[in-house]
Amino acid sequence: MKDFKVLKFLDLFKKLFEKIGVDYPMMRKILNVKLILDGRRVSTVLSNQSNKKKAKEADDRNNFLKSLWIYILMGAFLIVFIVVGKNFLFQMSFIFGITMFLLMTSLIADFSSVLLDVKDKEILLSKPVDSKTLNMAKILHIFMYITTITMAIAGPSLIVSIKKHGLTFFFIYLLEVILIALFIIILTALIYLVVLRFSSGERLKDIINYVQIGLTIIMSLGYQMIGRLFNIIDINNMKYNPSLWKYFFPPLWFAAPFELILKGNRESYIIIYSILGALIPILSIVIYIKLIPTFERNLLKLNSTEGQTKDKNKTNIFMSKILCKNKEERVFYKFATNMLKNERTFKLKVYPSLGMSIIFPFFMMLSMNRREFLNVSNTKNYLWFYIVFMMIPTVLGALGYSGNYKGAWIYQTIPIEDKSAIYRGTAKAAIVNLFVPVFILVSLIFLIIYRMQIVEHVIVAGINMLLYIIIEFKILDNNLPFSKAFEVTENPAGGGNILVGLFIMGLFVLGHYMLTIIPYGVYAYIPIGLIVSKIAWGKCIA
Repeated sequence: MKDFKVLKFLDLFKKLFEKIGVDYPMMRKILNVKLILDGRRVSTVLSNQSNKKKAKEADDRNNFLKSLWIYILMGAFLIVFIVVGKNFLFQMSFIFGITMFLLMTSLIADFSSVLLDVKDKEILLSKPVDSKTLNMAKILHIFMYITTITMAIAGPSLIVSIKKHGLTFFFIYLLEVILIALFIIILTALIYLVVLRFSSGERLKDIINYVQIGLTIIMSLGYQMIGRLFNIIDINNMKYNPSLWKYFFPPLWFAAPFELILKGNRESYIIIYSILGALIPILSIVIYIKLIPTFERNLLKLNSTEGQTKDKNKTNIFMSKILCKNKEERVFYKFATNMLKNERTFKLKVYPSLGMSIIFPFFMMLSMNRREFLNVSNTKNYLWFYIVFMMIPTVLGALGYSGNYKGAWIYQTIPIEDKSAIYRGTAKAAIVNLFVPVFILVSLIFLIIYRMQIVEHVIVAGINMLLYIIIEFKILDNNLPFSKAFEVTENPAGGGNILVGLFIMGLFVLGHYMLTIIPYGVYAYIPIGLIVSKIAWGKCIA
C-alpha cells in the first residue's frame, strides 16, 4: 500500500496520540486508505476535464493533487491585491472573501463525504476499532484536506507578501489563514447540522449537488470576471465607511489585524473586527464540540429515504397529456421529467451548461460601451442570443447517460410496441424542462434590454432553436435514455459533434442576420419556420 509523506510527518507525534488513548497504528492505516481514495476522487473543478476511464487505467494518478494546480492558479490572482497599494482593510478583505468562498464551496462540493461519513462507523466500529481512534482519523483527514487546499489558494500570495510587506505581514497572514480554515470547517459542519436538524438527508444531498453545480459554473466564468475587475477597482482611493451590518461580514474580521498592527489604526471598528476574527473561530470550535453528539445522531438521516421527491407534480401530468399523443409516450415523458429533475449525477453534468448558456450572452454584451448600450435598440446585439444554442449538444448528448444506468434493463422487459415513443417522450421532456425555461428567461432579459422592440426576433430565435434541437437529435448517437454510465466518455456530446453543432449554429446566426436585411424577411420566415419545424419533428424524432 502506498505510503504518504504526511503520514511519515505524523509519525513524529505517535507518542502524543498514544497518550490521549488513540490506537496510532490503526489510525494511520485508516488515514492511508482515506488519502488513497482522495487521490482517486475526481474533483468538481476537474469534472469537465477529466476522463474517468483513463483515470481507472492509471491508478497511480492522484486527481486530488492535480486539482490543486487549479487552486494555485486562482491563488496566483490574489497576488495582485498584495502588491497593489496599502489599503489593507480592503485588499485583505477581498483576498479572504475569495479564500473563504473557495474553501467552503470546495469543502461542500468535493469533501462532503468526509464531513457526512456514516459508513465508517457502520463498517469499522464493528471491527476492533474504538470510536476515539476513528474520530481522530476523521478530524485529521479533514484538517489535512482543508490545509492543503488553503495553502494552494493562499500560498502564492503568502510567498510574495514576504518581499512586499515583510515577515510581520507574512506571519499575520499565515495566522489568519489558519483561523479561516478552522472557521470554514466548523461553519460548514454547523450548516449541515442545521439542515439535518430541520430537514431530511435527501434535502441536504440536493443542497450539496447544487453547490457542486454552482462551483462548476463559477470556475468556468471566473476568468471573465478577473479581466473586468481592473476596470472598476481603484484600490488606493477606496474609503471605508463603517456600519452595523459590516460587523457580520467575516472577511473584515480577518483583515482588520493588518490595519491594527501594521498601520497602528486604533479605530473602534478595527479593534472590534480584530477581536471577532480571533474569538469567533475559537468559539465556533467550542460550540461544535458541544454539538458533536447531536451532529452524529442527525447524520443517521442520510441513510433514510425520507424526503425523496415523488411524482406528484400535476403540471407535469397535465403537460404530458397535452404534448404526448399516446399513453406510452406520456409514461416516458413523466419518467424523463423525474430523471431530469432528480438525478443528481445528470444535473451535475448538465446544469452547469444551462447556467453558462444563460450568463454568456450578457457577458458578450458587456463589451459594449456606455454610448452603445444607451442606443442598444438600434443594434443587432440580440444575435448574441444564439450563444444559448451551445448548451443543446451537451444536454442532448447527456440524455443517454445516468448515474443509475444499471436500471436500463427495464427497457428490455417492458411490453412496448413502438420504441420511438421512448425517444419522443424524452426529447419533449428535455425541451419543456430544460430548454424552454432557459429560452424564456434569456428572452425576457433581452426584451427588457431592447424595450420590447425585438419580439419578432425572439420568435425567430425560438423557431431556430427548435430546428437546431431536431438537427442535433438526429446527428447525435441515439442511446436509450439514461442507459449508459457518464464515466465511459469525456464529453457525452462528443468533440466532433460539438464542432458540427457550432457550424450549424453559425448558419442559423447568418440566416437570421440576412432576414434582418430583407424587407419583412423576419415576418415572412415565422410561418415558414413553424411549418418546417412541424414536418422536421415528425421525420427526425423517432
